[in-house]
Amino acid sequence: MDQSVPPPALKTPPASPAVGVRPPVRASRTSGLIRVLLRPRFIVVGLLLLAAVAYGGREVHLRLTHVYEYDARVTADIVTVSSRAEGWIVDLVVREGQRVEAGQTLVKIDDRAAKLRVDGLRAQIEGVRVERARLRAERKLDQNQADAAMRTRTSTIMVREKALAALQADLDFARLELDRSRTLFASKVVNERQLQMAQAAVTKFEIQILQLQAEHEQAEGSLGEARVGHDRLGVIDAQIEALTHQVAVLAAQMRQQQVDVEDRTIKSPIPAVIDRTFTLPGEYVAAGQRILLLHNPDEVWVEANIKETQVGKLKLGQTVRVSVDAYPNDTFVGRVARIGSATTARFALLPTPNPSGNFTKITQRVPVKIDIVQMPKPLTPGMMVEVDIDIR
Repeated sequence: MDQSVPPPALKTPPASPAVGVRPPVRASRTSGLIRVLLRPRFIVVGLLLLAAVAYGGREVHLRLTHVYEYDARVTADIVTVSSRAEGWIVDLVVREGQRVEAGQTLVKIDDRAAKLRVDGLRAQIEGVRVERARLRAERKLDQNQADAAMRTRTSTIMVREKALAALQADLDFARLELDRSRTLFASKVVNERQLQMAQAAVTKFEIQILQLQAEHEQAEGSLGEARVGHDRLGVIDAQIEALTHQVAVLAAQMRQQQVDVEDRTIKSPIPAVIDRTFTLPGEYVAAGQRILLLHNPDEVWVEANIKETQVGKLKLGQTVRVSVDAYPNDTFVGRVARIGSATTARFALLPTPNPSGNFTKITQRVPVKIDIVQMPKPLTPGMMVEVDIDIR
């Protein structure tokens, strides 16, 4: 077997380029660069850079056209329901988390003593009214009696006056007869007996006139007594007026006591949700002591503290996108309803004086109220939210 190694084959030398033709060096470099860039690692890096540029551009655009705040909360008017009267709680009708309607009973406080006081005042009013009715009846009786006495005394006086006038006429005639009899007696025409009879007639009429005058004065006195009876009616009227005033005072006290009875049944002032209760049935509550907290779930809003450097960009009615931490998949839409007139630092319980003279400028916050116009799910006061205000 032939173990010899064959001689190596001779390589043919490359052909020399033609005269005047340049080799394709640039094309080879470009194709090499393309092959490098098409490697997966460089493709991924390129896509990441492109995404970063797009995201950065979007963020810049949003920062210029929107105001963001990540520390915002859902807020509502929390109503503290307190007791206006003191007493024992006999029934706590509601529990925490329960929805109630406006006017629905929440708490009942023992009202037995208050109702007894109302009954006592009602009995007093009825007694005063009965006494007033008695006085009115007595006044009517006295008035009738006084009117009858007035008529009787007046008619008696008129009769006495007419009788006195008639006797006065008879006296005048008798005096004329006496003068004539005296003349005739002087002429011896009539005797002394006739003269004495004429004198007796005059004396009789004078006595009757004096008697009638006395009776007339007595009748006038009786008329004065009748007038006193009419004056007594004024006293009765004053007593009736005093009783009427007493009825009004007692009625006012009874209405006040009825308000106390009504206050012992505490009702919801608004349609609301019970947030928290502080008492239990059987406990004693004082006037003004809080019993429970509630709020209207349909009247909630978002309060965001916006930097003072961004407040100038806000206007009432601007659209706000609200992101609620509790509902990350739901979108809430609101409107700017109110821009605060003072910063939150002015409402701080502890002021921040600067006695040392060292000053560090801190950007202040202005509260902004945002009304929710699209609320797919109920919101609870205190929830954390993020707001995105479109300022375009």
